[in-house]
Amino acid sequence: MTAYGARHLPTSPFKARVEAPPKRFAIGDRVTHDTHGLGRVIGVEGGGDTAALVDFGSRQERITPPYASMHKL
Repeated sequence: MTAYGARHLPTSPFKARVEAPPKRFAIGDRVTHDTHGLGRVIGVEGGGDTAALVDFGSRQERITPPYASMHKL
């Protein structure tokens, strides 16, 4: 199933949409966030599926999925 619930037919001339795997972060990963800047992951909840606790130097933030604005360096 695609993001919109429509399935890809095998006879379709268009390629099936490939969905990116979910982002996962581990303790110690260096990250950048569009709003908060550079940081380091200091904790993860639910194996990284629930939330990531990130230290951005001046503050700590709990970032929840989807991690659209956070990227691993």
